[in-house]
Amino acid sequence: MAVQQTQALPPQYVEDLQKDLGTQLTALTAAPLDTSRFAPQVAGQDQAQQDAYTMATTQGQGIGAFSPYITQAGAYSGPQGYQGFMSPYQQDVIDATLSEYDTQAAQGLQGIADRAAMSGNLGGGREGVMRAQYQNKSDMNRALLQSGLLQQGFTQANQLANQAFGQQQALAQQVPQLYGADINTLRSAGAGQQSQAQAQLDATREANRLEAYEPYERLGFQQSGIASIASGAPGQYQSMVTPNPTPLQTALGIATVGGGLLGNYGDYRRGIQTT
Repeated sequence: MAVQQTQALPPQYVEDLQKDLGTQLTALTAAPLDTSRFAPQVAGQDQAQQDAYTMATTQGQGIGAFSPYITQAGAYSGPQGYQGFMSPYQQDVIDATLSEYDTQAAQGLQGIADRAAMSGNLGGGREGVMRAQYQNKSDMNRALLQSGLLQQGFTQANQLANQAFGQQQALAQQVPQLYGADINTLRSAGAGQQSQAQAQLDATREANRLEAYEPYERLGFQQSGIASIASGAPGQYQSMVTPNPTPLQTALGIATVGGGLLGNYGDYRRGIQTT
C-alpha cells in the first residue's frame, strides 16, 4: 500500500528569515563573551578610610592613646608624688616668717629686762627664771609655727598632686575618645566616597553588560517576531537582562535562546506528516 506524505512548509520569506536568524546565531555564539567587562568589582578604600585605619592602628593615637597620661598619673601618686608641687618659695616664706617671729621674741625678752630694771631686779634670779620660761615657750611656739608652715605646704602640694592625678586620669579617657571621634568621622566620610565609587563601578558594569547582551536581545526579539509570523499568534518576548541575572541565570538564558531558535527552526522544516 502506498504511503502518501503531505508536508506543509512555511512561506519562503519566513524560511529566509529563519535561515538569516540561524546564520546570525551561529556567528554570535562562535566567540565567547568577554565577561571581564561586566565582572563584579569592589571599590577600594577611600583615602579617608585609609587615614582612619592608620590613625586607629598608630601607637599613641588609636592604640595606647591613654598610655602617656596613665604614666604621668603614676608619677603623681605614691609617697613622693607631692614633691613636684611643693612651692619653690616655701622656704623663703618660712625663713621670713621665722625671722619676724625671732624679732618679736627678742622684743619680748627686752621687755622682761626693762621691767626687771624698773623693779630693781635686773640681773637677779627672778629675771633669769622669767627669761628661761619665756624662752622655752618662745622656742616651742617657734617650732609649732615652723611645723605648721611645713604641714601647710605639704597639704597644699598633696592636694595639687591629687588634682593632677585626677586630671591625667580624665585625659586618659578623653583623649582616646577624641581620637576615636576623628577616626569615626574619617571612616564615615570615606565610606560615603567609597559607596559613590562603588555605584559608579556598578553603573559601568551594568552598561557593559547591557552592551554585551544587546545582540542576544535583538536575536531573541527577532525569534519572537518570526515565531509570531509563522504561527499567526501574537509573539511574546522576555528580556534576558532585566533584572540583573546571576551568572548561572545568564548562562541558562543564553542556552534557552539558542535551543529555542534551533528547535523552532526544526519544527518549521519538518512540517506535518499524514498517512
